[in-house]
Order: sequence, then C-alpha cells, then structure tokens
Amino acid sequence: MESDSGEPAFIHHDTPCAMAINVLDNPVWHALTGPHRGHAIGNGRARHYPRDMAPFSAIAEPTEAAYADLAAGFPMLQMVASDVPDGGDTVGSLLSPADTTAMMDLVAATRPGPFGSRTPLLGRYLGVWHEGRLVAMAGERLRVPGHVELSAICVHPEARGKHYAIALTRQLMRLAVEAGELPFLHVRPDNVGAIALYERLGFATRRQLVVTWRRLK
Repeated sequence: MESDSGEPAFIHHDTPCAMAINVLDNPVWHALTGPHRGHAIGNGRARHYPRDMAPFSAIAEPTEAAYADLAAGFPMLQMVASDVPDGGDTVGSLLSPADTTAMMDLVAATRPGPFGSRTPLLGRYLGVWHEGRLVAMAGERLRVPGHVELSAICVHPEARGKHYAIALTRQLMRLAVEAGELPFLHVRPDNVGAIALYERLGFATRRQLVVTWRRLK
C-alpha cells in the first residue's frame, strides 16, 4: 500500500461497490470512514491520513467524482521569483551520486516532500556538510523551458538557525537566473514559515494548484 519511495500513495479497489462486502477489499477507506474517522482529512468519496501519521489515501470507488474528491484535498501554492536578492554567501557544494545515501538520510530526518534515490538525477543539488554529515540541502527538480523548480529544501533539526535554507535557495536562484531561467517552487498553503522565507527571497505566489500523488503498479 505504500510506494517504494515512501511518497504519499492512494489506494482503491477494483471491486464494484455492490460486491465490496469485505472491508479488506478497501482497508484504508474503511479505516478512515470507520475507526479512524477522527483522523481523516477530506470529504465526498475520498479520505486521507494526515501525512505526518501515514502516507495513505483512499477513494470509495474508482470514479471520476471520487478522483476529483481525492485531488481536492492537496492544494499547493506555486511561487515564482523574477530576480535574485542581493547578498548571501556561497555555502553549498555540489552533491554527486556518491552522496545519495547522505541525501536520503537527510530526507528521512526532515521529510521535505516526495524524494527518491533517483530524484537527484533531475538537476543540481547543493549541500552543506558538518563534521562529515550532510545537514542541509536544496536542489532542482522540474525543468521546463525558461523555468526550473527548486525542491527538497531542507535542514537537519540540529543545524537549524544558521540560515542554511535561505543561503542554499539564494545560491540556486542565482544559478538559475545566470542560465536565463526563472526559479519557481511549490509549497503547502499551511506551511507559513516556508512561505515567509520564500517571500523574503523574492518569490511571489503565482497560483494555487492541486497535486495528487499516485502509486504506480
């Protein structure tokens, strides 16, 4: 029921509603509409566990209406910057495939969002090391003509307060602008701390999107 990468996954069953007489045919749905209803997020024909509790979502049946309800639960703000703020030191060094284990350890400690062992192949990732341990990271994920997405911006809890997130984000913004690209990113609307940080760096909200993660068979 959980994806190999640990990313949020939703589950549905292939049995028509009229035949779904066993709660084990669709366990996540029946848990979230039954004993775990107090933890459930969502409405209509879709339910989600809070992502800090379990990476599962479910729909009652595989219909267009149910999928619409599923998507409705995960709004994301898309923020874009048109310039790079002045100042800032170059604190991050370029990470390589040899650093994948350290990157995955940091992701496990900080949970910045969907990130797998091959995600670093999508772009440049910069990191800050302290006493041989990777304590901060930021990188590039989606790339479309004229734009590059900044992602996996994270700092180990023991290294917070040193402004690594700001410095790494600014460094990636500078690289993007120098290459003729505009940096953009996505953030949950309730992550007010991150939004404030990005606004300080010159990002402005462009629009709200709806994002859905699906587990591949």
